[in-house]
Amino acid sequence: MIDPVTSQRWLYRSLFVGICMVIVFFQILPLSTLPTTVPGPDLLLCLTFAWVHRRPEFVPPLLIALVFLTVDMLTQRPPGLRVALILLAVEFLLSRHDDSSQMPFAAELLFTVSAIVVLTLGYGIVLRLLAVADAPLHLSMIQMVATILFYPLVAGASHLLLSRAGGTGDLD
Repeated sequence: MIDPVTSQRWLYRSLFVGICMVIVFFQILPLSTLPTTVPGPDLLLCLTFAWVHRRPEFVPPLLIALVFLTVDMLTQRPPGLRVALILLAVEFLLSRHDDSSQMPFAAELLFTVSAIVVLTLGYGIVLRLLAVADAPLHLSMIQMVATILFYPLVAGASHLLLSRAGGTGDLD
């Protein structure tokens, strides 16, 4: 018989991967042949940060690395750089997260916004230093702002979904 705690963890990890697969499917789906002028938000990053804040045991670093490395391969980005920066951002968010008390949403938003800004700037700087072709800086900044604006929506939806999974201390 499978332990209910283990079963619940793997169920939500599978749900996370499934949601990521749906998002990536719609990202790579050729809906238009014209190039986009305004990039959309990075919903995978919003989802990952929201789940890390709410239930970090459901998104272990290895799972995050596998998901984002797969996304890098599918979207033909330089593999590994973004994954490493995202894992550093996740560890930063986890180091600021105290399991014994509930972090107010304003503090969560501040930490998340700072992580998104540093991630975007770090990614752009490293690609420019290595002379790797990337999107223009203004498009990266537009995507960063869109990601920051969409984070509260994704965090709210994640809160509703993950509140059924119980509190953080319930699984330990």
